[in-house]
Amino acid sequence: MSTRATGSFDITMNRQPPYLTADGISLGRTNIEKQFHGDLEGSSTGEMLSAGTPIKGSAGYVAIERVMGILQGRQGSFVLQHNGTMARGKPELTVSVVPDSGTAELEGIAGKMRIEIVDGKHLYTFDYTFDAAT
Repeated sequence: MSTRATGSFDITMNRQPPYLTADGISLGRTNIEKQFHGDLEGSSTGEMLSAGTPIKGSAGYVAIERVMGILQGRQGSFVLQHNGTMARGKPELTVSVVPDSGTAELEGIAGKMRIEIVDGKHLYTFDYTFDAAT
């Protein structure tokens, strides 16, 4: 049975200049830092790679971020992997815990995080479990 954590986060993005542009395609890199609030209190740091296309509303990104903090009373860290696409304005996003990336009291964590932006505010819903060994 999974447990649900919810809250918000603040994000700082430091975009690097595109490292490849050709035929209307632009590949970029962005450093990300987040501060989580709510059931997850902590911070993360990570890297995002993105691809923009000449078609408005179409793009893709992948990212890895290491989250460090306290999740509903358990302290430690874990890694999230993002895979997102936008097809002419229609978004799809999967954010999953990297298997066996949990440390300390978060060892054995698995799960998926949903991210929503509502009125400019970043919100998360994180459904997670721990393996039977923890």
